[in-house]
Amino acid sequence: MAEERRDRRGARDARDAREGAQEVGESWGRSARPEEVEAWEILVATARRTVSEGLVVGTSGNVSVRVGDTVLVTPSGVPYDRLTSEDVTGVDLEGRQVLGALVPTSELPMHLAVYRATDAGAVVHTHAVHATAVSTLVPELPLIHYMAGALGGPVRVAPYATYGTQELAENMLQALTDRTACLLRNHGTMSYGTNLDQAYDRTAQLEWMCRLWLTASSVPGLSPALLSEGEVAEAGERLRGYGQRGASGG
Repeated sequence: MAEERRDRRGARDARDAREGAQEVGESWGRSARPEEVEAWEILVATARRTVSEGLVVGTSGNVSVRVGDTVLVTPSGVPYDRLTSEDVTGVDLEGRQVLGALVPTSELPMHLAVYRATDAGAVVHTHAVHATAVSTLVPELPLIHYMAGALGGPVRVAPYATYGTQELAENMLQALTDRTACLLRNHGTMSYGTNLDQAYDRTAQLEWMCRLWLTASSVPGLSPALLSEGEVAEAGERLRGYGQRGASGG
């Protein structure tokens, strides 16, 4: 009897796999334009960087970039080292798929919410370990370093909601008010920028600040000195003009 159940389950799994392959095997809409092909290559490189630099495990994060009215986004459940130039996946600003045969990330509602509400050109979402740990401890990241000014001020924690839901997207937008990055409680990070380099750098900076606060807070009998919101705001003003002319970051 047990063997018979295993046989039935195996046949059902094989059928589901075939049906799934047919569902994602159909290419959507039009062919990718040259600028979208170029943007896709940068997106894939950025996604792989989130893994190599420890911000993502497996396919737990996602990356997107806007090209005109099209949002290119990492597909759901596909390891980034397997993505090729043929796997361009894109949707319009309403979430309708217009490019590719792979299903977009389940976190698409968050990405689209950012593009609709801001002038973002790129979005990076990770499950970075230190940032996720901080999201479970405080309602906002304590002002441990002046680089919070580069993100618009104290980094807020969005209330928890199930991944992939509109509720999570709405919670995230509230936390992002006047900010370019936030934490998602018991989940991870969300950041955006004018391009993928800037969005990624903001994510990495947020993870570093979270690690810094956790490290300083772990010393027995001592509490880390914190900055005031005024001090962080002043640093933020100075950071806007930091770096070489024409450079995208510091």
